[in-house]
Amino acid sequence: MKRITLAFAWLFAAAAISVAADNTATDADNSAKNERDRSNQTLTSGDQSNSREDIKITQQIRQAVIKSDSLSITAKNIKIITIGGKVTLRGPVKDAEEKRTIDKLAKSIAGEANVDDQIESNNSH
Repeated sequence: MKRITLAFAWLFAAAAISVAADNTATDADNSAKNERDRSNQTLTSGDQSNSREDIKITQQIRQAVIKSDSLSITAKNIKIITIGGKVTLRGPVKDAEEKRTIDKLAKSIAGEANVDDQIESNNSH
């Protein structure tokens, strides 16, 4: 019985050390992006138009993005900002394929000339 208790204690300690090691990874530094967003150089979600048409476009694109099984959770959380029928896409995705997929979905809804794709992919092949 002592061996089993000791084994469980050892496993618990190893798991705790493993979790602690994962938490020591360097946090992402988004300072430059945050500064850029505060300086009005780029659109943020707060710039979204309240017109019925713009809200509808944003909603349709968001629904299409969410329905896509090929996109990661990160990609599904990109910013979609519509002003006067013009859509701006912003935020990170994991790779160039996700960037292309979202761009294609947005253009199919808003029109080819109405999408400004500012999505950032981690792997831009």
